[in-house]
Amino acid sequence: MRKQKSVYVLRRFPSYRGKTISAKRELSYGIKLASRLFLDQMMYEFNKSRLDAAINEAIDKDDREAFEKLSVHYQPYTWE
Repeated sequence: MRKQKSVYVLRRFPSYRGKTISAKRELSYGIKLASRLFLDQMMYEFNKSRLDAAINEAIDKDDREAFEKLSVHYQPYTWE
């Protein structure tokens, strides 16, 4: 396994005037990508389950208009 490379970025703002400088550690591309993919998957599952619940509620209430509206929003989730 390769070692992680730490990169620190020092930024000095125009209003510096003797204040302390803080260093921020930049995250590697792999960590950024993995976290982005994880968040995308979590949001996908959350939105899908929320739409499932809303569609089931519309079916239980016999609300055809709400069902048709929600089913249009649900169509992208059927391409798994």
